[in-house]
Amino acid sequence: MRYVIAMVGAVVAALLVTMFVSSPLATWVVDQQTFDNPDDVGSMHALVFMATNLAGLVVGWGIGWLIGGRIEGADTTGTP
Repeated sequence: MRYVIAMVGAVVAALLVTMFVSSPLATWVVDQQTFDNPDDVGSMHALVFMATNLAGLVVGWGIGWLIGGRIEGADTTGTP
């Protein structure tokens, strides 16, 4: 059950980060740099966007893992 909760947490966190954080952060990072080639702008934007999504996925997994551990720890039915 802990794994299921961790996966749900990862998906929810990744969705929220993708919708509200990744694009504004990637745009801000690109605006802080100077580029000679327009392709570099797209590459940097994509890199920051995907890295932020990955970080959100990992954080969501960790939060779900902790919540799942608490739920399993609260289980006092005596079943293994």
